[in-house]
Amino acid sequence: MAIVVENVNKQFGSFKALDNINLEIKKGSLVSLLGPSGSGKSTLLRAIAGLEPPDTGRIWISGEEATRKTVQDRNIGFVFQHYALFKHLTIRENIAFGLRIRNAQKARTNARVNELLELIQLAGLGDRYPSQLSGGQRQRVALARALAVAPEVLLLDEPFGALDAKVRKDLRNWLRRLHDEVGVTAVLVTHDQEEAMEVSDEIVVMNKGRIEQVGTPAAIYDHPATAFVMSFIGPVNVLPSSSRLFQHSRFDSPSPEVFLRPHDVVIDTNPGETRTSAIVNRVIHLGWEIEAELTLDDGQGVKAILSREQFDQLKLKPEQRVYVRPKKAKSFPLTPSVAGLAV
Repeated sequence: MAIVVENVNKQFGSFKALDNINLEIKKGSLVSLLGPSGSGKSTLLRAIAGLEPPDTGRIWISGEEATRKTVQDRNIGFVFQHYALFKHLTIRENIAFGLRIRNAQKARTNARVNELLELIQLAGLGDRYPSQLSGGQRQRVALARALAVAPEVLLLDEPFGALDAKVRKDLRNWLRRLHDEVGVTAVLVTHDQEEAMEVSDEIVVMNKGRIEQVGTPAAIYDHPATAFVMSFIGPVNVLPSSSRLFQHSRFDSPSPEVFLRPHDVVIDTNPGETRTSAIVNRVIHLGWEIEAELTLDDGQGVKAILSREQFDQLKLKPEQRVYVRPKKAKSFPLTPSVAGLAV
């Protein structure tokens, strides 16, 4: 394992930021720490970096205990949300900064900078200053500067949070390709579910200072371990177990709430024994998919997501009566350690 976090706790006054965290991150993997504000993801990243020493517990990096090591002795690269580039230095000088303070030979430094400029697709722009680059280009320079010293671990704290949606999307794809080329162990903090799903080998879902679930993006989405994970990862309808939508299904809920993904709501224009009547309130076009907002006869609101092909077949419009059934739903026992039930 490249990183092992063992029984780590961190408290700020009465606020428990990290509550007995245990985590193993494989060498060469890209892992996202995902959760809402205050979940502890940035505190955990800073503890791994050495910027926030834990109150109790231990941290291991590449087989060596790093709990009390300084930031400089951990051989990590750190990329922040706001670039933190030196405005008075050129792009080339920014990338070379870490090597120069380590007194690396000039020839080696120049070769490494040229290699990284090629890698981040900014060859030929090395003599420009940060103010002459776009936000996306500046963030690529920040990544190159972190990689220049060949760190064992690369830590990224919401690196794309200050960029617009199109640039973030492009940089996510670029980051994944870059990681696959370089092979460094990377830990990414994000609150963006789509970002975590798109780039990660594994996702660590955090809530209130604790780890709710660790798994691949597919496992996290398809097999959520707790009600929080299912409600946080991807869109979901939360309905009472007494809803008429479930009256014809073989669903025995262990809790008062049932979770139903919008794409698991099946819509038909014809009534049927296993279907429940609903009215279409609104149809929202989202490009390649369509979202329909429905109201069941018992007054419960439900969202459904359809492919464009399904929508074209159904020809849904507001005030139309339709008939729906759940394809798959999930409920969780009151104790989060027990697996959920599915139909």
